[in-house]
Amino acid sequence: MRLGQPDRWVRHHVIPFAVFMGLLLVLQLAGSFFQSDLPSDPWWRRYPEHWVYPAQTLVCLALVVKWWGSYEFCWSLKWSLIAVPVGALGIGFWLFPTELHDRLGIQGEGWWTWLGVKPRQGGFDPSDVFEEGGTAWWVALVLRFIRAVVVVSLIEEIFWRSYLMRLVDDWDGDYWRRPFGRFSWRSYAVVTGAFMVAHAPSDYAGALAYGSLTYLLCVWSRNLGACVVMHAVANGLMGWYILETGKTGLW
Repeated sequence: MRLGQPDRWVRHHVIPFAVFMGLLLVLQLAGSFFQSDLPSDPWWRRYPEHWVYPAQTLVCLALVVKWWGSYEFCWSLKWSLIAVPVGALGIGFWLFPTELHDRLGIQGEGWWTWLGVKPRQGGFDPSDVFEEGGTAWWVALVLRFIRAVVVVSLIEEIFWRSYLMRLVDDWDGDYWRRPFGRFSWRSYAVVTGAFMVAHAPSDYAGALAYGSLTYLLCVWSRNLGACVVMHAVANGLMGWYILETGKTGLW
C-alpha cells in the first residue's frame, strides 16, 4: 500500500499529527475567547485543557488505529528492549535541568531558565478541577497518561521519524520509497531541530538531547516500533516523576 498509494500514505502519516496540533490551537483560542477565571462558571470554561486534552487523546488514537496498516512499525523484541534504557536515558537528560535547579537551590530568573533550570510548576493538574482520588480525577489522570504514553508516542514518531525524515532527505523524489531510518546530516538537523522548537523554550535543551538520542536509535535499529517504545518509556517516566515531585509544568 505504501509504495503504490503515496498520497494516501502521506495523509495517514501527517493527519494525526496535524489534528493533534490543531487541537492545541483550539486550546489557545479557548484561552483567548471564552476561558473564565470566575469560580461561578463551569469547569470546562475555567479549565479548557481538561476537555481539549481528552479530545486529542480519543480523536488522534482513533485515527492511528483506523490507519494502522499504513505504518511500518516492524515490532521487534530485541529493539524494544534496547529502546527501554535509551528512553530512560533520554528523559533523564530532559529532567536533569529542573532537578539541578532543586539540588543547587537556584533562585530567581536568568539565562539558565532557557535551559530548563527552573522549578517547572503550574501545569496540568486534575486536582485544580476534581477532588483528588475521586472518579473524575482518576479519569483525567489516566487519559493524560494515555495521551502522553500512547498517543503522543505514536503520532510523533509516525510524523517525525517515518514521514519527515524521509521527506527532508529526498523531497524532490519518491521519498516515501526510501528505507526507514536512513542517516543523513540534513534529516538529523531538520527533524531534531523541528522536534526541539515544537516544545516550550524551557524544554529546548532536553528536547535537543532527547531528539538526538531518538535519531540515533532510529538509524541504528531501522525500526519505527523501537522509536515508539523509547518515546512511551520516556513519557511514562516523566509522568511518574511529575506525580512524585508535583512539577506539573513539565506537561
